Amino acid sequence: MKKVLIVGAGGVGNVVAHKCAQNPNVFGEILLASRTKSRADAVAQSVKQKQRRDIATARVDADNVPETVALIREFKPDLLINVALPYQDLTLMEACLEAGTDYLDTANYEAPGYAKFEYRHQWAFREKYERAGRMALLGSGFDPGVTNVYCAYARDYLFDEIDTIDILDCNGGSHGHAFATNFNPEINIREITQPGRYWKDGQWIEIPAMSVNMMFDYPGVGERNSFLLYHEELESLVRNIPGLKQIRFWMTFGESYLTHLRVLQNVGMLSIEPVDYEGQKIVPLQFLKKMLPDPASLAANYTGKTSIGCWVKGRKGGKAKAIFIYNVCDHEETYKETGAQAISYTTGVGAAVGAEMILTGKWKKPGVWNLEEFDSKPFLDRVGSAGLPWEVKDMPL
Repeated sequence: MKKVLIVGAGGVGNVVAHKCAQNPNVFGEILLASRTKSRADAVAQSVKQKQRRDIATARVDADNVPETVALIREFKPDLLINVALPYQDLTLMEACLEAGTDYLDTANYEAPGYAKFEYRHQWAFREKYERAGRMALLGSGFDPGVTNVYCAYARDYLFDEIDTIDILDCNGGSHGHAFATNFNPEINIREITQPGRYWKDGQWIEIPAMSVNMMFDYPGVGERNSFLLYHEELESLVRNIPGLKQIRFWMTFGESYLTHLRVLQNVGMLSIEPVDYEGQKIVPLQFLKKMLPDPASLAANYTGKTSIGCWVKGRKGGKAKAIFIYNVCDHEETYKETGAQAISYTTGVGAAVGAEMILTGKWKKPGVWNLEEFDSKPFLDRVGSAGLPWEVKDMPL
C-alpha cells in the first residue's frame, strides 16, 4: 500500500479523493491539502460518508515551494497528485524534485500573465527528474489524459498507419444556470477565447477563436455544433504519433453560452490585463470568476451526459479504416457516487488511474512523460472498472 498527497480540493480534487479512497489496496494513506483547509475538510467528510473511509487533511499554499516541501517531507508520500490550478504546476514540480517524490497533474502549466498553453516549461524538467530518479506524468485527466491513451491504443493496436485524429468533447448536460463554466472559470474562459490552432502537414495553423465549426453525432447525446479550439494534448501527440498528417480538437457550446461569451468579451470582462478601479488594480476575468457559480456547486442539479472521444483515420493491413473510441458519462450518476458533475468526474478518474499506474509500477520510468508514451492496455484495462467504460465504433471512411 502506498501514500498519496492530493493538492487541490475543488471539483476534481473531490473526485480524486473519492476514487483513491475506493482503492485501499493501492492508496493506503491519503492526505488532501488545500490553501483553504475547510474545503479539504468538506471533501474528507464526503469521502467518509460515501466511501466509509477516513482521509487526512492539511493546509498548503501550492505557490510556496518551501511550505510544500515541508509538507511532503512530513507526510512522505510516494506520489503527489496536483489538481490545483495550472498556474501552480511549476512550483509543485520543483517541490517534488526537492523533497523526493513522484508527480502527476491533469493540465499543462499556464502563466498567469498570458494565455498560452504549452508543455515546454514542464518538459524542461525532464533531465532533472531523470537524474533524481523521479517520475512526472503530465496531463493525466480526461482530455488531456484518457484521450491520449485512446490515441496510443489506436497507434499500437488498431492501426498500422494513422493519418488524422480529431478529439471531440461534448457536454450534453444542463445545470440550470444562464451562464456558468464546468471547471475553474478563469482557466476555462482563457482556454476557449485564445486563437484556435491545429496541426496539418507538418505545421501549426492558427485561426481566430471559435471561427471554425462542424456538426458531429456524439454517442449518447446526438448531434451538436462543435468548435475547433487549441488544446494541450495536441502538442504532445504530434510528437508521439508517427506519420500524423493532421490533428484537431473540438468542443461543443450551446447558443446561450456563446451569446453570453460574446457580450462579456465585447464589454472587456474577459480581459486578463489589469485595469484601475477606484484606485485599485483588478483583472476583469478574475472579477468575473468571483461572480460566477463555483463549478463544484453545479453538480447537484446537473442532468444529461458527456460524450468525449477520438475519431481516428488511417490504415490497417493496407485497408482504409476509421474508428471513434469514446466514453459516455452521466452527470446524475457521477453525483450519486462522488457528489461531482461529470466534467470533474471524468478528469478525476483519469488522474486516479494514472496515479495507480505509477504506484503499481505498470508505468514507472524516471523523467517527465505524457500518457501516450506508455503502454495503453494497463490503463484501459483499469479505467473502465474505475468508472469510465469505453467503446470503439466503426466510422464511415
